[in-house]
Amino acid sequence: MKIVHNEDHRLHFPKGELSGGELVRPYECPERWDYIVQSLEQNGFNDHRSPGTIDMTTVKQIHAPEFLRFLENAWNLWEKEGFAGEAIPTVVPARRMQQREPEHIDGKLGYFCMAIETAITSGTWQAAKSSAAIAQTAQKLISENESSAFALCRPPGHHAASDLYGGYCFLNNAAIAAQGFLNDGCKRVAILDVDFHHGNGTQDIFYQRDDVLFLSLHGDPRQAFPHFLGYADEKGTGAGEGFNFNYPMPPLTTYDKWKQALVSACDQITRYAPDALVISLGVDTFENDPISFFKLKSGDYLDYGSLLGKIGLPSLFVMEGGYAVEEIGVNTTNVLLGFLNS
Repeated sequence: MKIVHNEDHRLHFPKGELSGGELVRPYECPERWDYIVQSLEQNGFNDHRSPGTIDMTTVKQIHAPEFLRFLENAWNLWEKEGFAGEAIPTVVPARRMQQREPEHIDGKLGYFCMAIETAITSGTWQAAKSSAAIAQTAQKLISENESSAFALCRPPGHHAASDLYGGYCFLNNAAIAAQGFLNDGCKRVAILDVDFHHGNGTQDIFYQRDDVLFLSLHGDPRQAFPHFLGYADEKGTGAGEGFNFNYPMPPLTTYDKWKQALVSACDQITRYAPDALVISLGVDTFENDPISFFKLKSGDYLDYGSLLGKIGLPSLFVMEGGYAVEEIGVNTTNVLLGFLNS
């Protein structure tokens, strides 16, 4: 399996995030990448590739032009105001407020943000573009006859909607890759999100489409971020009705229960019969993850990786979450090993 990554992710590393009423060291940190690379190399994943230049044409099929302009210019506008810290929104357009993009950067941040724990820094835009390019390069490898590939993306992407960032995400790498498959001739693509947190951005992007099947296994939004999407009754609208499947699960969910949801999702994928499968791979389902509440153990990732392999589709793994930093490498590697040994 070819692994696509580079060092540009280090350009995005906020000094802190808001958590529990405090400014804490970000859970989404560069060490996550380091532990994954180390574990991959220790387990024989030595075919590493650097990403090509980002194809903005595909990105623009997923993200709104005004949102991309915002991401590109946000830091310069922030600096122009003379602000000393990192760019974090302080006001958002809540219910019954005008949904208009303000001119001032403080208002723009709130307008385009879905979760205010996520800061923008001087290197965020470059890191986000590079992360999307990693997903695109890995997708192209599969379109050119590789059976699988792993896009080691950072920052992650599945919380980024067509015109919203947040949850550590800026560009939706999995969605961009899925669109890339369609552009390369696939008729239908499935996205399976196994991150602990619901892939609200990916759902939003494809909610009215039938050429991308979206399935997400995640913490019940009544107790878990992002709280406002991810319920089981969200099935899609218009042409997309019946092509969106959510599997919300309660605190302390063990692998046995989680696996039942995965088997159901795999059955849905098989019935849909897509030409390619994109897996939003988050390993924050791990029992010791600091911001999640499922109870999967490291060995469970081998087993469910095998289930993914048995689907038998060209498969692109796109890295999302996982914040038990010292274990993120082994858990990620176990999914890939299970997949290859299925």
